[in-house]
Amino acid sequence: MTLFQNTTRRAALFGLGVLLLASQIASAAEIRVITSGAFTEAYKQLIPIYEQASGHKVISAFGASIGNAPDSIPSRFARGEKFDLVILSEGGLEALAKDGKLVKGSRVDLARSQIGAAVRKGTPKPDISTVDALKQTLLNAKSIAYSASASGTYLSTELFPKLGVADQLKDTAKKIMSERVGAVVARGDAELGFQQVSELIYFKELDFIGTLPESVQQTIYFSSALVEGSQEQEAAKHLVRFFTSPAVANIVRATGLDPATSR
Repeated sequence: MTLFQNTTRRAALFGLGVLLLASQIASAAEIRVITSGAFTEAYKQLIPIYEQASGHKVISAFGASIGNAPDSIPSRFARGEKFDLVILSEGGLEALAKDGKLVKGSRVDLARSQIGAAVRKGTPKPDISTVDALKQTLLNAKSIAYSASASGTYLSTELFPKLGVADQLKDTAKKIMSERVGAVVARGDAELGFQQVSELIYFKELDFIGTLPESVQQTIYFSSALVEGSQEQEAAKHLVRFFTSPAVANIVRATGLDPATSR
């Protein structure tokens, strides 16, 4: 563990200690959480810290914010799987809210995420720094992988048509189901991959080449909400306060996200 990681972990533990002093939760609870991809790396680092200091047990599940893949969050809810807290993109959250799955008014923004691109380590790094360069890179790529979740929906339904390349990419661009785009690019099944920055930067087999140009970037909020009818709502609220506390902000930033302290 690096000095930075040690310092941020101690700060997070201290921040959680302050939260616990104000907590009215008398005994340890089991909190069932499902989270989507972009928040996963931050989540995996924060949960052990939370469990160590709080005594609560967090039971975790993972899935895409949208889509009908078997492990996607909408599919899990449709099957009747039980959770106390859900963390996903704002579009996916709004869809669950409309279906009456979430407690009204319980949304809390946790982080902002942007879309980036990566190639397999050691291969040429294409230019995506301008809109024109991005368009040419898309047209030149022999194979492109993009997420089946929120970022991929934006790319395939908005950005590609806007750039006038949607028809040309029908044979070269592929939506990746139930797997991270980085894994597909890392094993050589796609030349170029697009996904949330936080989902690409942890693949050692990849070279991260940057984010989309600002004028065509999509900034997505990843937010939490309480699940209607859950049994551990107070404990879940306490976990959310930990996720949004200043003490953990550096951990969140290190995973490629911006803490959503304010809109």
